Amino acid sequence: MNLRTQVGIVGAGPAGLMLSHLLHLAGIESVVVEARSRRYVGERVRAGLLEQGTVDLLKETGVGERLTRLGLTHHGIELRFGGHGHRIDLSGLTGGSTVTIYAQHEVIKDLITARLAAGAQIVFEADDVSVHDFDGPTPKIRYRIEGNLNELSCDFIAGCDGFHGVCRPAVPAGVLTMYDRVYPFAWLGILAEARPSSDELIYAYHERGFALHSMRSPTITRLYLQCAPDEDLGNWPDEKIWDELERRLAAGKGWKLNRGAVIQKGVTEMRSFVVEPMQSGTLFLAGDAAHIVPPTGAKGLNLAIADVRVLARALSDYYANGNRELLTKYSEICLRRVWKVQRFSWWMTSMLHRFADENAFDQRRQLAELDYLTSSRAASQTLAENYVGLPME
Repeated sequence: MNLRTQVGIVGAGPAGLMLSHLLHLAGIESVVVEARSRRYVGERVRAGLLEQGTVDLLKETGVGERLTRLGLTHHGIELRFGGHGHRIDLSGLTGGSTVTIYAQHEVIKDLITARLAAGAQIVFEADDVSVHDFDGPTPKIRYRIEGNLNELSCDFIAGCDGFHGVCRPAVPAGVLTMYDRVYPFAWLGILAEARPSSDELIYAYHERGFALHSMRSPTITRLYLQCAPDEDLGNWPDEKIWDELERRLAAGKGWKLNRGAVIQKGVTEMRSFVVEPMQSGTLFLAGDAAHIVPPTGAKGLNLAIADVRVLARALSDYYANGNRELLTKYSEICLRRVWKVQRFSWWMTSMLHRFADENAFDQRRQLAELDYLTSSRAASQTLAENYVGLPME
């Protein structure tokens, strides 16, 4: 079957769905092609911290009702080291900006509901997805549904299909430059039926390794431990995980870690990755297809939203005015922010984690940096500005 649209979007994650939503508001047609089922993309548990700019955009574009009702707004975070906690006042240091805990799969549910209500075409469970002819004026997306071949012709393709997707590898050799860094540790994460032990996120530096206390709701806690990249979960029964979290998150006699039933457990790799440019001909890469950040700074979803905001504006200018200038500058505009976010995520990761090759000097330096960060308003403000989110462009 041969189909036609203005913008073909590969991937129904936050980048692809948000782009389709923004284009719809600008009167531009799009079709989203997704290899997974609707249930899979709507239930896969991923990151859950939204920057101020991401929250504002979701609300401004009419998909923020559940976010407003269910999201947990945070005005600060806590850094723990040396057995003591130190609060960073995000709102006070940034003129009132906040972050919001609202899971990525909930954002996806909201966007899918909005797109389908508007009559959008989202093709789920597409097999053998591939992209073609994006070096010319009529690029194509091919895929199979129940064994039948479909070809979607369009003006532009948005590759929003993640790090392991098909769009980036389709770009001819020599066009893209990859910048990659794999960290020598990972996160062992659990989701637990336990009331959060703190109203705000806790980032802990400990001699045994990093730990993070987060949450998904008033009754669900998300917790992480630094571990080896090849960690065997079989060596980590629930009680051992809770005991280790208790050690690393300890902060005086007045604080207690609330325990509960572990409902999910896994190991998350840590890497930094950027591709330049984020475009080739009429193919534009966005979100994880173009860049990966370690989860320490909670930036992955937020970077994806920033990318498609830039791309939607560029496409709107083209269709309204015939102007390709913003399309030509898409990579340049996005990468300026991407590299600043990479720097922040690398800095947070390097400051809070233990490295196998470090010595006593390195440990003392990390503690001194944390001491300076939590005792200097200027240093705290730098962290706060990056954490709540740099300007979208």
